[in-house]
Amino acid sequence: MNRNIKLMFLMAGTAAILSSCHQPNASSSKGADSTLVVAGTALPKAAAFKKTVDGKEVQLYFLKNKAGSEAAITNFGGRLVSLLVKNDKGELVDVVLGHDQLEGYQKKQEFFFGALVGRYANRIASGKFSLDGKTYQLQLNDGKNTLHGGFDGYYKQVWDAKQTDDHTLELSYLSKDGEAGYPGNLQVKVVYELTENNELKISYKATTDKATVLNLTNHAYFNLNGAGDSTITDHLLTINADEITPVDETLIPTGKLEKVKGTPFDFTKPTLIGARINDSDEQLKRGKGYDHNFVLRPSKDIRLAATLHSTKTGIFMDVLTAEPGLQFYSGNFLTGKETDGKGNKSYGYRSALCLETQHFPDSPNQPSFPSTVLKPGQEYKTTTIYKFYTDKK
Repeated sequence: MNRNIKLMFLMAGTAAILSSCHQPNASSSKGADSTLVVAGTALPKAAAFKKTVDGKEVQLYFLKNKAGSEAAITNFGGRLVSLLVKNDKGELVDVVLGHDQLEGYQKKQEFFFGALVGRYANRIASGKFSLDGKTYQLQLNDGKNTLHGGFDGYYKQVWDAKQTDDHTLELSYLSKDGEAGYPGNLQVKVVYELTENNELKISYKATTDKATVLNLTNHAYFNLNGAGDSTITDHLLTINADEITPVDETLIPTGKLEKVKGTPFDFTKPTLIGARINDSDEQLKRGKGYDHNFVLRPSKDIRLAATLHSTKTGIFMDVLTAEPGLQFYSGNFLTGKETDGKGNKSYGYRSALCLETQHFPDSPNQPSFPSTVLKPGQEYKTTTIYKFYTDKK
């Protein structure tokens, strides 16, 4: 081989090495329909969400911060579609479950992937509650109970959206008097912000013209190993709660508080989720795993509620809130039968979990629980933060 040919091979090899070295940090941002590819992770395309639903335009919005994190949110149900954060190798990992196209969120079977849920998150017994001497009947979409607002919950609505900058999205929705059975015209505003501290900050505000009940949350499914990974039982979880609200056979709280010490519900120290999830415990049997409200240690201010950790990726996630409860759901009803997850992945049994900041389930029927009543002249206001970092923090 002559000198010139050798030089050509050397130059080509050097170019290939440089290309591969830069590939993990490569990105393209050529408009809303571009696809970001980093360490094998892609954000869905905006075109796959552009559609008119109930006379309103659905879009996909993108957020980013200087740390390199990215988020994709659709105004259909206010859903968090993708959330890319760096692992301990500096590679981006998508840590939330979802779909690559709008149609995935419009199926009859509803898993609430990434959704804003309301008017009342979690369950209300028999779909009934009384307020100011009047009884209200809600839609029954969970057996004989109401779950996450009923069939016409906020997860199915098209929210008005305004992206104020590259890291902030404002969503608003007018929930009309009588919608899904709830009283009062409720004006709701939710702001998603991807901060420079690598936090996904979700701020909620609402006002009403008639007394109503209100409990808002986000129903993101997390797997810090990466969306599509087979399990979350290998994650370490800490929850700053000494009690849970035990449930009956239909997952409605009994009204009592139960200490977690000495039970499979004790996550006061970092504990493998899979360590006791299959124990012979009546509450675990009723939830088919963890599907319970944890009573957070009282505070009027935002505080650390839980920490999740993947030893595979080195990613930590802190959950901060001023809400009194945290619903820990271990993905017990995911089946893996469908293959329309992002990247055509299937989301199997216990392949993701939810940590939903909230008031307690069935509070409108439980006088001893913190009140969820909102009256005219009052403002509902709460913030939840999901903060991400690695052990290189």
